[in-house]
Amino acid sequence: MTPTIATAPTRVAPPGRSLRASTRETVGQQNMLQLIELRWIAVVGQILTIAFVTLVFGIDLPLLPMAFVVAGLVVLNLFSLFRPRKHGDVRNGALMLGLTVDVAALTALLYLSGGATNPFVFLYALQVTLAAVLLEAWSTWTLVAITGLCFAALTSFYVPLNLPSGSHEQLYQLHIIGMLICFVMDAALLVVFVTRINRNLRARDARLADLRQRAAEEDHIVRMGLLASGAAHELGTPLSTLSVILGDWHHVPAFQADPELLQEIEDMQAEVKRCKTIVTGILLSAGEARGESPTVSTVAGFFDELVEDWRGTRPVRGFEYRNALEDDPAIVSDSALKQIICNVLDNALEASPAWVGFTVQSDGESLLLTVRDRGPGFAPEMLGQFGKPYQSSKGRPGGGLGLFLVVNVVRKFGGRVTARNLADAGAEVILQLPMASLAIEDSHVG
Repeated sequence: MTPTIATAPTRVAPPGRSLRASTRETVGQQNMLQLIELRWIAVVGQILTIAFVTLVFGIDLPLLPMAFVVAGLVVLNLFSLFRPRKHGDVRNGALMLGLTVDVAALTALLYLSGGATNPFVFLYALQVTLAAVLLEAWSTWTLVAITGLCFAALTSFYVPLNLPSGSHEQLYQLHIIGMLICFVMDAALLVVFVTRINRNLRARDARLADLRQRAAEEDHIVRMGLLASGAAHELGTPLSTLSVILGDWHHVPAFQADPELLQEIEDMQAEVKRCKTIVTGILLSAGEARGESPTVSTVAGFFDELVEDWRGTRPVRGFEYRNALEDDPAIVSDSALKQIICNVLDNALEASPAWVGFTVQSDGESLLLTVRDRGPGFAPEMLGQFGKPYQSSKGRPGGGLGLFLVVNVVRKFGGRVTARNLADAGAEVILQLPMASLAIEDSHVG
């Protein structure tokens, strides 16, 4: 099982894009596609019904005018699919116009085949049902009025059915059969349509649940960031005090006379300096560092420096770093990105102290950062909840927050994180980052 945590950016269709070429992600696009699919079903049903009535019952229908009406529905469907639309979206007016044309086509077919005496007149109910689901309230009531007027008009104005001689006594039976076919068509189309609507609603609910989860995670990150920023501010003063005291001790004659003690003081100064660097990095990530400007670097330079700093401050025994980049574009050096990559490397080092591998490569549009280790790998339950807070096998309070931050920071960059256990031994974590999110924009220059 390979979990993937990704952010799918909101895609907006550019101006002039047709429905067929659109992203089909907006509600209007989905509703129009449903209407088009149902119209194809209606066209096939109308053709089969006309052929059945003509060939089986021998009823003489005005086939040429009816063929023109059915052909008009086919043209409408093709036009709806390929017509360029402003911003690619479908508005309520377009859906209402499509349903109104459907009602007009049904009225024309009913006019040519007996008017209100035709049992298929109850297909008006299907059109009203579609309007109630797809349209705004005022549009639905407008279509109700239109269908009501059409039904009333068909009671007086229509072309009577030209029944074969001797078939008048079978008219009632024919009407019952027509009502049965009409009922089956109504029921089948409504089941298909409502099933798809429910599927869309479930998908929408799933998206909303995902957004709520992300909002909760981001709120968690904000609270953690405030806590880290506050702690960094509080730690700044005692660290500065310790640095001054250690500097004074370095010049005390008693300490200068003891080389071993002097070396320990220098080690303590180095550790205090490292703590101050970490505190500065926290404030920089929180946007609170003063007098700082974005550092311009290259992809290779950024990761070479990152690896050098990481190796110099960790007890690394076996480390394999491979830079497989063909191009080396300029980027803005981001402290948050550096911090999360070091976090992944730290986790790999903790799981596999003897060896850690780090590969940087590109597939053209994305930067792929792969971290491997030879440790025991991820537990199955951790893979299933990868990137969730407090999911850790280390058994200590606060465990799992590192990967939680990694996943969310990468998601902010528009990328994703995947993790899996290797076949032989160890684990692999891949960070995929869009190059566009790291590139230098005009606003960063000058």
